[in-house]
Amino acid sequence: MKNGHHPITVEAGRVETAADEPTSPPRRKPVRLADGLNEMMAAALKMDESALVDGYSATEVFEKATSQSGLTYDDVIFLPGHISFSVEEVSLRSRVTREIAVQTPFVSSPMDTVTEASMAIGMALHGGIGIIHYNMSIADQCAEVRKVKKFKNGFITEPTVLAPYNTLADVDRVKEQSGHSGIPITTDGRIHSKLVGIVTKRDIDFQEDRSLPISDVMTTDLVVAKEPVSLSEANELLRQSKKGKLPVVDERGALVSLISRTDITKAHDYPLSSLDAGKSLLCGAAIGTRPNDRDRFLALVDAGVDLVVLDSSQGDSVFQRDMVKWIKSTHPEVQVVGGNVVTKKQALHLIQAGVDGLRVGMGVGSICTTQEVCACGRPQASAVYHVSKLAAKFGVPVIADGGVGNTGHIIKALSLGASCVMMGSLLAGTDESPGDYFFQDGVRLKRYRGMGSLEAMKVGSAKRYFASAAKVKVAQGVSGAVIDKGSLKNYIPYLVMGVKHGLQDMGTPSLDVLRTSVDDGLVRIELRSAAAQREGGVHGLHSYSSTNAN
Repeated sequence: MKNGHHPITVEAGRVETAADEPTSPPRRKPVRLADGLNEMMAAALKMDESALVDGYSATEVFEKATSQSGLTYDDVIFLPGHISFSVEEVSLRSRVTREIAVQTPFVSSPMDTVTEASMAIGMALHGGIGIIHYNMSIADQCAEVRKVKKFKNGFITEPTVLAPYNTLADVDRVKEQSGHSGIPITTDGRIHSKLVGIVTKRDIDFQEDRSLPISDVMTTDLVVAKEPVSLSEANELLRQSKKGKLPVVDERGALVSLISRTDITKAHDYPLSSLDAGKSLLCGAAIGTRPNDRDRFLALVDAGVDLVVLDSSQGDSVFQRDMVKWIKSTHPEVQVVGGNVVTKKQALHLIQAGVDGLRVGMGVGSICTTQEVCACGRPQASAVYHVSKLAAKFGVPVIADGGVGNTGHIIKALSLGASCVMMGSLLAGTDESPGDYFFQDGVRLKRYRGMGSLEAMKVGSAKRYFASAAKVKVAQGVSGAVIDKGSLKNYIPYLVMGVKHGLQDMGTPSLDVLRTSVDDGLVRIELRSAAAQREGGVHGLHSYSSTNAN
């Protein structure tokens, strides 16, 4: 052995050492971490692009699935993309109909516990649109539409009014119910009557006798604005007078509206308002498909309605087709939304009739029982995808109606092709929805009912289900209650921000980009098992609370 090495023998190409112990392996050059990362990066760049694609395209999920199951929003999940923009840069601009675009893709449902003038005004101010329900007389529905069209941001067109003979206790009651402390006083306690005074907090705060008539304490030295008056002119009057409320009167001295300093300061908070060419808020209204609904339609046109929704649980009927054709032949300027539909063939029939938009959904609302009672309908994700794909070929926007319980569902509906999302239960508990709050088990609630419930049918919605002449009414909905959600002023911005975050996570800065990316298979989807759905929600906690609106 020389130099510490064992002798080596070579036999038939085989190498052996003479020592019993194995030889030491040759030393390798140390590899730095950076070199390893660079090698992995280089390997990743050489990979086939298809090897990096996760999930499935919408076509694969909805058209090439081996099972024959319809899919709901909860059945699917969208995979994240690359973020290269801030959430504030996300645009939600979309179309309700061929001719009507909105900045916020939200539509309030034409239900009698969801949309009247107050809701429609709130929706339009936040960039969406409200559809006034028709479970009321023609005159009452037109009055609701006029309230929306005449509304001016900063002007209170329907203020609470009292009479001189009302008492301080009445003022206390109004303040408790509505929060208003500055109340105009007219001769008979009605708007459009002669204004005689105003009562404010400073007039009544130190009065112990609450049975005193208002006439004893009200302010009669009034600062008023004469109609017509602009918001900027009213603001200057309020600044000069240092008053909190400014009554607006006509040439007879009759009260026509009230301007509040607080409302003026909030006027700039609604830059996304949905406005017509004359700068009035956009407003829609629902009608049926019976012959007398033509009279309702004509009255609504006179009231200034911008679009009508043909309200039927099953929209593919000769009645709806004939109504659409009549409307488009007599008043082509009025936009018409047909529905409800859930299949491509249903949608094609209404598109051929001339509709400007489609309403998609059957039996998927939280208070709807059509699928259980009539064994007819379709899971909403499948319905929205298939109908939207067909409607897009004709340039007809789709409104996804029903099955929406949170912002995630809204995002999924928009991703699958809907231009807007119609909401019922999500809005039913807000301050702007019709009805009064009540308490049950310590929780503040509001009534909410389906238009197919027996309660609603008794008032008039039976025609929506082709049952107005039926001797036996079969309910296709239920009545219930929803929890208080507060004002739209806080609630809609919350929903909007949730949707924007969803688009940001998918790497799509606008709804147009989102739809194109889904169609092209760039936004990927996976189906969720029941276990995955549980995992994706709150779980593993003994109890929890949330301060979010939904």
